[in-house]
Amino acid sequence: MATFNLNINGKTQTVDVDPSTPLLWVLRDHLNLVGTKYGCGIAQCGACTVHLDGSATRSCMLPVSSVGNSKITTIEGLSENGDHPVQKAWLEVDVPQCGYCQAGQIMTASALLEKNPNPTDEEIEMAMNGNICRCGTYLRIRKAVKLAANKAS
Repeated sequence: MATFNLNINGKTQTVDVDPSTPLLWVLRDHLNLVGTKYGCGIAQCGACTVHLDGSATRSCMLPVSSVGNSKITTIEGLSENGDHPVQKAWLEVDVPQCGYCQAGQIMTASALLEKNPNPTDEEIEMAMNGNICRCGTYLRIRKAVKLAANKAS
């Protein structure tokens, strides 16, 4: 076991865990931040996406020992009241069906818009590629990303 001081959602959180523990399990099991979901465990589905220094990162394969001083943002930290432009667009377009993948989808979309505030359809598809939605709401996801981009500009 080792002690890690992590910057999560703007607060320092101290955890005592095995250094090889994936960040996902530190968030869920040790800090009760359960908005980040477990999907595949091999960084292929995107359900576990968080921001690491603003970049969309799969947390299921990232050992906590690799995080260092990076700033971690989870879906809980994206906005205090669920009023981030992407979250609002998600509701307006009625994106979720089962909802399981949505935290990862939202985190990926918000990281994209932070870096590229006016993406093309192709850029949205490239950024969102690999975030699997079992319900197949990909067209609504793209529409919500475009709506969030338009409202933010």
